[in-house]
Amino acid sequence: MEKLTVKDFGTTEKGQKALLYTMKNDAGTSVSVSDYGAALVSLFVRGKDGNPVDVVLGYDNVTGYEKGGDSIGATVGRNANRIGGASIEINGVTYELDKNDNGNNLHSGYDYYNKRFWDVAENADDHVTFRLHSPDKDQGYPGALDMYVTYTLDEDSMLTIHYEAVPDKDTVINMTNHSYFNLNGHDSGTVLNHSVTLDAESFTPADRESIPTGEIRSVDGTPMDFRSGKTLGKEIDADYEPLRFGGGYDHNWVLKNEGRFDKVAEVTADRSGIRMEVYTDLPGVQMYTANFLNGEPGKEGALYGKRSAVCLETQYFPDAIHHDNFPGPVCRAGEKYDTRTAYRFVPCE
Repeated sequence: MEKLTVKDFGTTEKGQKALLYTMKNDAGTSVSVSDYGAALVSLFVRGKDGNPVDVVLGYDNVTGYEKGGDSIGATVGRNANRIGGASIEINGVTYELDKNDNGNNLHSGYDYYNKRFWDVAENADDHVTFRLHSPDKDQGYPGALDMYVTYTLDEDSMLTIHYEAVPDKDTVINMTNHSYFNLNGHDSGTVLNHSVTLDAESFTPADRESIPTGEIRSVDGTPMDFRSGKTLGKEIDADYEPLRFGGGYDHNWVLKNEGRFDKVAEVTADRSGIRMEVYTDLPGVQMYTANFLNGEPGKEGALYGKRSAVCLETQYFPDAIHHDNFPGPVCRAGEKYDTRTAYRFVPCE
């Protein structure tokens, strides 16, 4: 493992300086993360030709993350994804949240975790730990907590993201990372020829506003069946109501890991040959095919268009607080929220 490097990542409109932390292993895989938003900025992996490929969308400096509205590379919390009606009830008390998505709450409202500076609690050659204090009623949620997010890169080219927090009141905690992956390179066009496998026998259909109906539906005989692997483009435009509502894939799949830290997905690029395995202990994963990117200016002059990436956001199910048949997203006072998700990059053969 090479020595951790730290460099300037630009200055925000308020004059605050951001930093970029880069870890690199002996296989040539490197990961850069910023204290602004605890964002994943770049992830270089060697392709089949031996050259490094940056496989995540991003921006050249903090200005892009400050102004961008697509959650690129973002650490999302206190609750990822959507809450219908933008309100929750815990212990008989109703809490009103920001209505920032058609009367619903998306990624916790307007005061995003990814638009804040995080403290660096710890750093070493192979990991960086960010800390954010979230006070009681932050974003409307009850309970104060310190959220810790640790990025670790190992010699097997596995990037692990570890989330930890202990709230002082019962509250919703549902963290995720919103990285946009293109394994052919961040500036290489659509991902429709990427092959994806998901270890999921069912998914949670949603309405036109992407709020789950409460149904858990089998993927059998539907375009949502990725158990045997297929390209993203094979059925993305099928005449199937969930795909019409989402403008492509933007859905939660029900994982079979039963709380174990298991491999749940695999993505392989057609040109670079890079293969990514996804591991998590969480019950769901939102696969989103960047249906709403529309020429977003990115790194190195890139313009990120529709379906130019795929997100694999591990999570509790969207709107889980309102569905008793979904795994519960409430973390009790004094209990530890502790979950890991990892992306492992398999050497090209």
